[in-house]
Amino acid sequence: MQFLDEAKIYTKAGNGGAGCMSFRREKYIEFGGPDGGDGGRGGSVVAVATADLNTLIDFRFRQHAKAKNGRPGEGRNRTGASSDDIIVRVPVGTMILAEDNETMLADLARDGQRFVIVTGGDGGFGNTHYKSATNRAPRRAGQGHPGAEQVIWLRLKLLADCGLIGLPNAGKSTLLASASRARPKIADYPFTTLIPQLGVVYVDEDEFVLADIPGLIEGAHQGSGLGIRFLGHVERCGVLLHMVDGTMEDVAGAYDTVRRELAHYGAGLEVKAEIPVLSKCDALNAQEREDRARRLADAAACAPGDVMCISGVTGAGVEALMRAALAHVQVARRARRAEEAAEQRQAVP
Repeated sequence: MQFLDEAKIYTKAGNGGAGCMSFRREKYIEFGGPDGGDGGRGGSVVAVATADLNTLIDFRFRQHAKAKNGRPGEGRNRTGASSDDIIVRVPVGTMILAEDNETMLADLARDGQRFVIVTGGDGGFGNTHYKSATNRAPRRAGQGHPGAEQVIWLRLKLLADCGLIGLPNAGKSTLLASASRARPKIADYPFTTLIPQLGVVYVDEDEFVLADIPGLIEGAHQGSGLGIRFLGHVERCGVLLHMVDGTMEDVAGAYDTVRRELAHYGAGLEVKAEIPVLSKCDALNAQEREDRARRLADAAACAPGDVMCISGVTGAGVEALMRAALAHVQVARRARRAEEAAEQRQAVP
């Protein structure tokens, strides 16, 4: 399945049905009076978040969502049928933006969450609605109201608990494969990972989702490499694992490069909880590992003991790293639940 995290679609709600101009016609009833029914309501276009999807690839080939018009009213005061809503199924974590691709209309972060993109038009009144004491036989009926239309952008931000960031070829995919059952492409060249990859990590009785995004390079915020567009997929993470290749001479420079790109991107990533990780330690001797861990700690402004030294190939240090990440994830989950509870209390009148 191809991965697509942004799509532009046109949505059009159904028009309301026209009201009916009709008069009662029965034997022996000379002046039956008006009996035209109202028109039906047009269908709306509704976005629904579902956990069964993880890409927006469907919208590459289906870029229009149009609801049907309401049925017109009929005689004998019969109201026209209202049209069904069109359901646009999107992955959980999808943001709905206006046509300017900046104004956020909705953020569908929970399974089953709904948002009405455009509302169907109301049906027109039949001539029964217009009768009065002075106008006993009105010969007019209302036209249905037009349905709303709007061009929107769908932008997917994956719901991961923990994100892997770093320069290309820093061992992120190797760690993902070692810590989970995911099988990303692994090779000894930069930009092996071209799209985000997800894996589920199990630690004792707990589990969390680990996201691997394509590597960042200097100038990524200006479009170099694959740019910073994929950083949106780690915005919702509770902790970032900052991977630094231990075989590099300048580990501090590699760390600073990624931190600068995070600062340029914004969205709170630069202040998010982070664990510095020195990878590929199986290729280092004890002295080299200690020296580079110390230099990385100085760059990250943390104690040398806070730098996790791992090897995705041998699995050394991976379990300890996942336990440290889980601790941060649990804190973030508790904070998220508290926020949701507060929102629910505010929503109750």
